[in-house]
Amino acid sequence: MIKIYNTFTGEKEPFEPIVPGKVGMYVCGVTVYDVCHIGHARSALVFDIIRRYLEHKGFKVTYVKNFTDIDDKIIARAQRDGVGWKEIAERYIKEYNDDMNLLRVMNADIEPMATDHIDEMQKIIDGLIEKGCAYRTDGDVYYRVKSFEEYGKLSKRNPEEMLAGARVEVDEKKEDPLDFALWKASKAGEPVWSSPWGGGRPGWHIECSAMSMKYLGNTFDIHGGGKDLIFPHHENEIAQSEAYTGRPFVRYWIHNGFVNVNQEKMSKSLGNFFTIREVFEKYRYSSRITAEVLRYFLISTHYRSPVDFSDQGMVSAHAALDSFYALFQKINEMLMNPPLLKEERGGLKGGFERDVHQALSECTREFSEAMNDDFNSAAAIASLQKLRREVNTYIDKGISVEVAVELENLFKTFGSILGLFSFEPKKWEFAKRGKVVEGEFTLIATAKVTATGVVTISEEVINKLITERKDARKRSDWKRADEIRDQLSKAGIIIEDRPDGTTRIKR
Repeated sequence: MIKIYNTFTGEKEPFEPIVPGKVGMYVCGVTVYDVCHIGHARSALVFDIIRRYLEHKGFKVTYVKNFTDIDDKIIARAQRDGVGWKEIAERYIKEYNDDMNLLRVMNADIEPMATDHIDEMQKIIDGLIEKGCAYRTDGDVYYRVKSFEEYGKLSKRNPEEMLAGARVEVDEKKEDPLDFALWKASKAGEPVWSSPWGGGRPGWHIECSAMSMKYLGNTFDIHGGGKDLIFPHHENEIAQSEAYTGRPFVRYWIHNGFVNVNQEKMSKSLGNFFTIREVFEKYRYSSRITAEVLRYFLISTHYRSPVDFSDQGMVSAHAALDSFYALFQKINEMLMNPPLLKEERGGLKGGFERDVHQALSECTREFSEAMNDDFNSAAAIASLQKLRREVNTYIDKGISVEVAVELENLFKTFGSILGLFSFEPKKWEFAKRGKVVEGEFTLIATAKVTATGVVTISEEVINKLITERKDARKRSDWKRADEIRDQLSKAGIIIEDRPDGTTRIKR
């Protein structure tokens, strides 16, 4: 059974959708006025994996993720760039989609834009005015927070706490400082939509209520977003939606933790702010490689915990992926050139293969338990790492084709849930050498960097170094042996020592 930590109750609860076998999930998308940062990437990855796992478990998921395509920030960006607001929105929707495609984030089933749902918003606003939950003033419409007695039930705050340090709009036209705008009268030069209250545009909070209820109904299963949205955005959504319909708005609220940089919250004012594009530019590998490394890094921490972005974290994530792809390469080679079973070599009949089967069974159980326990992708990855280590102790002994196929299928299935392992092993090795920092490969004098950035080295030099390394190992000069291994690795030549003393070489 899947258990979900529900922000509303503060507890893990068994997941029971409203309609058995079907899930309605709405996630607050981005405001499209700039390129996305790694905080956006984390939120997108979290809910991408939740969606993938629910579908893996057999649920029919309707996933809705919106775009806020009209907002003060969009208008300010348009004025700064000297273009229309719509051009800004379209530009950064495309940029967002490009980033998500690199990160292998699946498109939502429905990706509505706020400006396509003005009629739905106005209908809700009109209904709230009729019920006395909203009021008009000088072309604006505000929600009357005091009319909703349960206001604060998601964030667990009382009104006094909300006013202290909260993002509350200061406006003398409000009856109460906590009241929030449902409709804003447009200023000169701003986009305008007609309404019963005068020309204007919607407030931020009303759009998500209108779009989520249109596509998922008045009450739906899962609403998600970053922790920063709990108050005031999601609190306001609950108030306006439940006041309008008289029904509970959402069954399960899911919120992901922040991204920190070197143990400080990511912030433009602190100068530790990274966009997804800057991460791609910072690391020397191809965009696809960097995207998979970034994905692995971000999902290696439980989604509710903060994650600390750092160079070391990215290096560790890359090393972990290298280890997985090295194993996949071995499995591929076995499938292409099936080895002898151990029993045919005169050993015990299939004993080690029973160990591999047990490791497969344990991994399947541990992976499922991790994902069933509030979508714990960190523990799920740990189960795959454990299997990789165990299999590496057996694989050179010559497992059967059947077991190799089982291994390949398991990694493909679980990798698909996590959105990982998208490369063919040989292509991973080639792609990760697609970009080279000038002067990085200097240990081997005869190595050359081609125009495409790939390091080349002659067979003569490779053979000479391999022979020297074998001699060093015979005389137990492990320091020199490791130095040569590192030299070859810098040039993209990977060597692996087999139990029988042979050395395996791959480029």
